[in-house]
Amino acid sequence: MPSAAKKRKLASSNIENTTTKPTLSDFMNEIQKKREDTANSILNYDFNKKRVRIISKVQLVPDYCEGVVYWMSRDCRVQDNWAFLFAQKLALKNEVPLHVCYCLFDKYLDLSMRQLHFLIKGLERVAEECKRLNISFHLLRSNDNNVLTRWIIEHKIGAVVCDFCPLKVAKNCLEEVKKIIKKDVPLVQVDAHNIIPCWIASEKQELTVWGMRNKIYSKLDEYLTEFPPVIKHPYTRNFDPKPIDWDGAIKATEVDKSVGPIEWASPGYEEAMKMLKNFLEMRLKIFATKRNDPTQDALSNLSPWFHFGHISHQRVILCVQKYKSMYKENVDAYFDAAIVRRELAENFCFYNEHYDSLKGAYNWAQKSLSEHRDDERTHNYTLEQLSAAKTHEDLWNSAQLQLVKEGKMHGFLRLYWAKKILEWTSNPEDALKFAIHLNDCYSIDGRDPNGYAGCMVAICGLLDKCCVDRPVFGRVRYMNCNGCRRKFDVDAFVQRYTEIK
Repeated sequence: MPSAAKKRKLASSNIENTTTKPTLSDFMNEIQKKREDTANSILNYDFNKKRVRIISKVQLVPDYCEGVVYWMSRDCRVQDNWAFLFAQKLALKNEVPLHVCYCLFDKYLDLSMRQLHFLIKGLERVAEECKRLNISFHLLRSNDNNVLTRWIIEHKIGAVVCDFCPLKVAKNCLEEVKKIIKKDVPLVQVDAHNIIPCWIASEKQELTVWGMRNKIYSKLDEYLTEFPPVIKHPYTRNFDPKPIDWDGAIKATEVDKSVGPIEWASPGYEEAMKMLKNFLEMRLKIFATKRNDPTQDALSNLSPWFHFGHISHQRVILCVQKYKSMYKENVDAYFDAAIVRRELAENFCFYNEHYDSLKGAYNWAQKSLSEHRDDERTHNYTLEQLSAAKTHEDLWNSAQLQLVKEGKMHGFLRLYWAKKILEWTSNPEDALKFAIHLNDCYSIDGRDPNGYAGCMVAICGLLDKCCVDRPVFGRVRYMNCNGCRRKFDVDAFVQRYTEIK
């Protein structure tokens, strides 16, 4: 673990203790002013080109260019978005209109109505903001990537800027577009999801938290910067986007409709800022000491908006660092969770194509789990029994009920929950498959690097050292209910979640 001297000394400003808290509008206006004070537009900002990867062979925008498109997929917001900003930079330099396209596939992994609803309603708010900024938003529906390339050709688009995502389905999608896009159209990728671009943070899979921590803090100064604003675009499109039937888009997409929308969080940037403001004022001060207690409200609760890109991780960190002088221990703990460990999950999925299978585990873990695959299980549950929270243990059932009802699970409990799936299923392959399926189906932030890495940590010993050998688990770390009782009031948690209604 690096010494404090090696860690980045983050600038902090004094936060006055006052009984009059700023309104949400004041909070958002203050942040917008910071953007405008940074630069009046992206053209007057020293953009770090290391945030960009050239995917195509060409780099120059062709002479026939009549527009630039930002192919939005992971970071569904306008402001505080390096990919959006870079796309506007290209459009301003070439004096052409700026477009935003989102490609909605008819089916995507284990997408549920819960996640689709949050996605579409968030995109609707993005489209509204784009309209105010004279930027056209297009929702393209198809089962393949040809819909995007056809649209690019039809409208003489001269450059494509896309989001970064380390998952296989996104990588494959990008490769397909690269193959079929016109050879004279530059295709570039910008990592707007991580503070330090994933390929810059490390050039290989990091096997330890401390290794990633050292690399993150050695580069943080360069990348943790204020954003300039996305401005009202001065060049108007020469065609109108097709009207979007948002509710129709929800109905037409093939999803699991039995998993409905969550009630505790609403999509969009403004809702994310509301939750951030609440965290800064109410919960950050107890984060370090209470974050591992599922009965305490100490977490940021920002994961839905992080996953869908409605708010920038970098913006949140810029806001949190202002409290460094007041809550040093809490700020340090949050930075470790929100920067180091989160970007470590991105690193794992980016550099390990087997991030969702036992093949992605360390050799010692694969060997140990294999040696114990035929061990007798005290209980053996099916996926259906697990999904319905029909096990013999109240704590596990309550954790699963929270996931089903609220679309979230406390991080400490998620580790316990996944380890019990390993203990109560026929083999480690099924355990990992079941854990990933349940997380992807019910969690509002499912299908995310954090989820895959979390399941691998619990079931396959990722980022851990081998422990004492025991039945079923082998040398993977074991957890039990008594250990949880030493950490928090298990009975109080169980009382909150009793049955699926």
